[in-house]
Amino acid sequence: MKTHSKQWTGVWVGLGTAPLLLGILGAKAIATALQELGTASEEIFRGDRLPILKITPPDFPSADS
Repeated sequence: MKTHSKQWTGVWVGLGTAPLLLGILGAKAIATALQELGTASEEIFRGDRLPILKITPPDFPSADS
């Protein structure tokens, strides 16, 4: 009876290996996609594509006056 139990254990381990590996690969793919999405969103807010605003400094009274 013990050998029968060991055989079933081997079967269950064999059947569980594929979903575990697919889960690990899927998690890695999702992490990579999220990292690329973050990099792309940084490009939107970087500022090199924004127009240059011409702001004149305010005129402060000088200390001589």
